[in-house]
Amino acid sequence: MQLIDREHKLEHLPLVATIGFFDGVHIGHRYLIDQVKEEAAKRGLPSAVITFPVHPRKVLQKDYQPALLCGYDEKIERLASTGVDYCVSLDFTVEISELSARRFMQDILKDKFSVNTLVIGYDHRFGHNREDGFSDYHRYGKEIGMDVIEAKVYPGFDHVSSSRIRRLLGEGYVRKAAKLLSYNYTISGKIVEGFKVGRTIGFPTANIQVWETYKVIPAFGVYAVYVHVDDKKYEGMLYIGKRPTLHNGDNISVEVNLFNFDGDLYNKSLTTEFLDFVRPDEKFSDIDTLKRQIGSDKETVMKVISNYKKLNP
Repeated sequence: MQLIDREHKLEHLPLVATIGFFDGVHIGHRYLIDQVKEEAAKRGLPSAVITFPVHPRKVLQKDYQPALLCGYDEKIERLASTGVDYCVSLDFTVEISELSARRFMQDILKDKFSVNTLVIGYDHRFGHNREDGFSDYHRYGKEIGMDVIEAKVYPGFDHVSSSRIRRLLGEGYVRKAAKLLSYNYTISGKIVEGFKVGRTIGFPTANIQVWETYKVIPAFGVYAVYVHVDDKKYEGMLYIGKRPTLHNGDNISVEVNLFNFDGDLYNKSLTTEFLDFVRPDEKFSDIDTLKRQIGSDKETVMKVISNYKKLNP
């Protein structure tokens, strides 16, 4: 995939394209992009995805920060995995937001990016006030010399959307989220110094300072995870919560215990890959009870990961 942004110019070839924010690049997005690729192959033209580095709503409302499934770099990486020829990264601006749908199609899609064919869902909306619908886009396309094709809906799922996946993660359903994403959800960050309580009870943890503060953090609780650090993958259990047994106040901790790891993680970057939810966060009567529970959690996590490996060799 060739990335086209402000530093890279697009050769003026006619394109078969679709457009959207594509947060998470989930199975619905991939099904849409497959249709773009198929249509492009029929016409002997390159396929393209047009997306935005910053959420359009944030451009219009400076104090708004949407919870996202992936950051820009991760999104580009996942779009590249679809096999589409081009990814056009369009800087969304206030000026663009004020264009009517017809002007947007003419000035941006056709004149700037040479879109010959636009593949979009029946419920897709763009243009000032998002007033127009598919029939309007189809009519505008005829007027300006652009084919507008209605994309088929992903079969087998009543509703596949980024917002649904966010809700699932927020409720701890990381396995269900993974099915809709087509991959295990991840968070990345830097290891920072913590309270070092874990090592005193036999379960040393690495405290993660998440890089992308706007990325969705799954529900409080304990999870079975893979941990990627220094190009190696480890099994582990991850905790998200306020450490109520340790009277941590309102501070939210994200910390992971790596199995079979011996070394210093401080200041290193890592990525945690969520495999399954184990239990919700809970306040225990004392440290000894917490220690016993963590020991039980580790046994459960090891069984979960063993089963996961059998299903995903």
